[in-house]
Amino acid sequence: MIAVLTGDIINSKDHKANKWLPILKQALSRYGEVPSDWEIYRGDSFQLRTTPEQALEAAIYLKASIKQVRHLDVRIAIGLGEQDYQAEKITESNGTAFVRSGTCFENLKKQTLALQSDNEAFDTPLNLMLQLACLTMDNWLPAASQIVKVSLEHPEANQKELAALLDKSQSTISEALLRAGFDEVQKMMHFYTTQLTLV
Repeated sequence: MIAVLTGDIINSKDHKANKWLPILKQALSRYGEVPSDWEIYRGDSFQLRTTPEQALEAAIYLKASIKQVRHLDVRIAIGLGEQDYQAEKITESNGTAFVRSGTCFENLKKQTLALQSDNEAFDTPLNLMLQLACLTMDNWLPAASQIVKVSLEHPEANQKELAALLDKSQSTISEALLRAGFDEVQKMMHFYTTQLTLV
């Protein structure tokens, strides 16, 4: 089983590409190689193949990365399933994971993050959690987004170590992570991985 993320940049036309494209490429590179694992197409759309275990973290990492630029955000759909055909380019590969990711993406209306597998008992509670999480994540400001991004890059680091990495005070880190709901986001990510056995 694999996970496919299909996404695009919200409000990309209001910003020069050189402000967000390098950030997007850096974030996608964390999870694989171009063009076999990820690709950017149609200007501001992207697709990423990763493991089901990493899929939600990757989506949140992409969100935290892009939201470092004020007024930008991402819309991401996660499809869980099989890969029947592997091409040199991910955008030409195929399988149920790709189909579900595409269908899920087309159904994203006001929500910026959702997932689809072949199990409704897995999808329904997690999509509700994602919807609630997005009430906070969609409002992350650039400073908090940067701290969330670095926290995801250094999961073992405590707040003191994060403060040293970012050259900020520990209280700034603590307040930003609290405002970002990072503790709850981590709990959701953990819950997601424990539920993957259902899929």
